[in-house]
Amino acid sequence: MADRSEQGMATRRKVLGAEYVDSKLTDTSSYGGAFQEFVTEGAWGTVWSRPQISHRERSMVTLALLAGLGNFEELALHTRATANTGATPEDILEVMLHVAVYAGVPRANHAMKVVKEVLAEMEDGN
Repeated sequence: MADRSEQGMATRRKVLGAEYVDSKLTDTSSYGGAFQEFVTEGAWGTVWSRPQISHRERSMVTLALLAGLGNFEELALHTRATANTGATPEDILEVMLHVAVYAGVPRANHAMKVVKEVLAEMEDGN
């Protein structure tokens, strides 16, 4: 669906940043391209583009899920994306407290380490 693909690409660029998205789209093979199309249409063109909750709220939910599931590389990516979604460091702390209660302190402890490193990088302009 072209509309879902176009909307997904616009949302993906808005949230993650055009430079990051462009770096992911360099693999134009049928294998890599099919995966990027799936991600763009499925995650970004469907879920992230729905109007019911804001990008800030979606960002917070995403951070909680990534931390709770131990997807720390993606957690770092989506922590960087908070610069575009409006989720604040205070919001992220509240999310990590929920992760600690509902997914476990060890998981949240590691997630906090990742988040603090990324936030420090962002503060330094990296």
